[in-house]
Amino acid sequence: MSPGRLILACWLLLALYWRFSARSVKPAAEAQSLAGRLARTPVMLGFILLAVPWVYPFGPAVMPHTADAQWLGIAICALGLAVAIWSRKTLGDNWSQDVEFKQEHKLIEQGPYRYARHPIYLGHLLLALGTALASGLLIAYAGFFSLFLGFFIKLRQEEKLLERHFPEEYPSYKARVKALVPFVF
Repeated sequence: MSPGRLILACWLLLALYWRFSARSVKPAAEAQSLAGRLARTPVMLGFILLAVPWVYPFGPAVMPHTADAQWLGIAICALGLAVAIWSRKTLGDNWSQDVEFKQEHKLIEQGPYRYARHPIYLGHLLLALGTALASGLLIAYAGFFSLFLGFFIKLRQEEKLLERHFPEEYPSYKARVKALVPFVF
């Protein structure tokens, strides 16, 4: 199987798992405002920019398009897929696409949440980084950075929501566990 197809397979597996697992989530107790949902705009733009090189490769390359870069990209994508699925499975019915507080919401601190407060975003960013690295094109890196920006905005929104609803537990969790990259950031 070609590197491009393996990367596409990672993204398709993620999309299928997300679609399948989204069927069993708790109803929202506090929904996100329309203005707050605008944070999805850079995320959606990032996904589009990441897809462009695989549909119509154009633009300047910022990395050599070598077999080594492609296989490293595939490995990073596979790691990102594993992290995203493990995180989503651990979060269970507390997950939502938007920044929402669920009915009977629980603060999850086990599984990948022991190492990063937002491991789903980390998984998606690893998938995006692997995709950009394998393509080598500037447009894919722009997609990665757009995704990072959107997830960073959502991360900040989630932090405020969780601090408000878990005023005792969340600050100590936040002090112990980094936001995205375990032990670093």
